[in-house]
Amino acid sequence: MAHMVETMAYAGAVPWHGLGNKVEGNLTPEEMLKAAGLDWTVSKRPVYYASKPDVWDLNDPRGEAKLLTADGQYMVVRDTDNKVLSHCGEAFTPFQNHETMSFFKKFTDAGQMAMDTAGSLSDGERIWGLAKIKKGFKLAGGDEIEGYLLMANSHKVGTAMTIMFTPIRVVCNNTITLALNQEGITGKFRMLHLQMFDEDIMTAAEEALGISGTQMELFKQKSEFLAKKRAKQDQIDNFIAEMFQPNILKERGKIQDFTKNFNKSPQQKSLEAIGALPPLHEEFTKTSMAVREAIEESPGADLDSAKGSWWGVLNGVTYVMDHQKKSKTNDLRLTSAWFGSGANTKRKALDKVMEYAEAS
Repeated sequence: MAHMVETMAYAGAVPWHGLGNKVEGNLTPEEMLKAAGLDWTVSKRPVYYASKPDVWDLNDPRGEAKLLTADGQYMVVRDTDNKVLSHCGEAFTPFQNHETMSFFKKFTDAGQMAMDTAGSLSDGERIWGLAKIKKGFKLAGGDEIEGYLLMANSHKVGTAMTIMFTPIRVVCNNTITLALNQEGITGKFRMLHLQMFDEDIMTAAEEALGISGTQMELFKQKSEFLAKKRAKQDQIDNFIAEMFQPNILKERGKIQDFTKNFNKSPQQKSLEAIGALPPLHEEFTKTSMAVREAIEESPGADLDSAKGSWWGVLNGVTYVMDHQKKSKTNDLRLTSAWFGSGANTKRKALDKVMEYAEAS
């Protein structure tokens, strides 16, 4: 089956996705690479095809097939078992596992980070490493946030190598996907496989990500702001509907810009006055209801930082995306939470709760 976890290792506590084998000690990136079974290389090899044996050729009177190279067509092959991971063109340049994992070395050697997890997904097409940033922070009620740096490299054409900042809320193991765009600092660095992986790439990633504590400080500011902002129930219902069921709002005649004010149209006021419209949450489908319940009941929902705040609303969304969203396998859920639809939903949720909080 595609999207299978081939190998995975973790240090410390069991990770939020529950996958992998535990390793002991403070491992270097090189040691984590080996522990996770990622100490293999790939090579770009030409694609061959067989000529038609039934075509008459004076130089081949018996009409035997020949192996010919397909111009401009290559395969990305894992050297240990000759497994074909992808097909590519002339321009694609493979990034080796040991090259991309070496990005962490500078920071682990300096004691700024510690290797936490590494593994491969999609039958080896995607490999990743996760390092814990030593400096975290706490919100009201002891709500602890830890920062991580995620590196993901793909051996599949069309998927860039990505390095991104990923905070994790300890009480519920929620991961938060974000884009912190401030003073040239972003939450994600992407590099296409069009050049060799070298020092220039690592330097560009460091500068873009603002790794030296900047990311955690920016996220801390946002988290503290959201924890202080109260969220009313009708605002929360509007937020959930806008995130997951916007058609409900259109059908009810609600205005589209909920962040500036939460007034209802005159038509809706009159309809609600005579009881013609049920409460908004009664029209929620499964995901919307799951988020509504998670805001009230997920781990950490009763902490001072989360109860009745937009921080609690955000973590209701992240909890559902990370822990309750159905997937055929756990690794598919992990892929979605970090790289797919789950990550996009969490990023959108952060943007939306900031809009609502700033307007309230």
